Amino acid sequence: MKKALVVGINDYDPPNQLRGCVNDAIELAALLEANGDGSPNFDVRRMISSEGAVTSQCLHEAITELFSGEAETALLYFAGHGILNDETNNGFLVTQDGSNPNWGVSLSGILQQANDAHPKIKSTVILLDSCQSGFAGEVSGLGKSGVSVIGNGVTILTACHKDGFAAEASGHGKFTDIMLDGLGGAASDILGRVTPASLYAHVDQTLGAWEQRPIYKANVQSFVALREVSPKVPKEVLRRLPKYFPTASHVFALDPSFEPDRGEEAERLKGIPVDDDNERIYRELQQCNRHGLVVPSEHEHMWHSAVFSGGCRLTATGAHFRRLAEKKKI
Repeated sequence: MKKALVVGINDYDPPNQLRGCVNDAIELAALLEANGDGSPNFDVRRMISSEGAVTSQCLHEAITELFSGEAETALLYFAGHGILNDETNNGFLVTQDGSNPNWGVSLSGILQQANDAHPKIKSTVILLDSCQSGFAGEVSGLGKSGVSVIGNGVTILTACHKDGFAAEASGHGKFTDIMLDGLGGAASDILGRVTPASLYAHVDQTLGAWEQRPIYKANVQSFVALREVSPKVPKEVLRRLPKYFPTASHVFALDPSFEPDRGEEAERLKGIPVDDDNERIYRELQQCNRHGLVVPSEHEHMWHSAVFSGGCRLTATGAHFRRLAEKKKI
């Protein structure tokens, strides 16, 4: 079971109102609820200020419920104001009734609940699009030991570091806008899985050096898929890699019988018929080539390898997926 609490607050007292947080929460919730093929993903509870007041009490109760019971994955997303209280050295997710010194829900409290939830909750993912949210990865004094620690199975991804600010643009938070793109498939791996790590890489690469810098911290033994979309290369094709490449260094021989579109070489090759089975294999190898699993061994392009009887070989990434297929892990 996977469950998610998605929170978006626009409606703070003037002049502190925001514009993109509710949009962010609505769109993120919709993506998390279903995978790319429409199959169910997270069981999502949505709390947005346009549907009712998000107070400190109701948010604290919802977070407590999120981290109670058993689950494969629990995900908390918050878009709204965040603040770091320098006097107490504590960060807060600011609720609509928040004011100094009780701004809302403390980040240290959230992390303590997330830590305590393990192992009943195997994986916890905390996504924060709020100013100074990076403090979530730097909380000190957690637990009885008083040592700064992110508990087992916990992953934190925030819009900015503890002294940074989270920007909005065009009705969305910049951080969440990039996350939405990543969850839609831009951050997926070859198998179509979007993980917190791949999502962070997508955000980090998209934001410029002069913009807000995201923070990613994790204490995990295995990565969790936040969402699955169509694989970039069909799984049945990946499973055939050991057949096409008996060893990782094998060169798969090509010839004109693999390529029906012979272009300027058509006259020269008119006596060599196209083999239907070879053409099918060639199309699969071209798919692998487009996604960096296979490259021509002698020529620049796969087409030249076929019409001039060259070959193709696995890249390091291709060899990795060949090994997974050989071990029946795909």
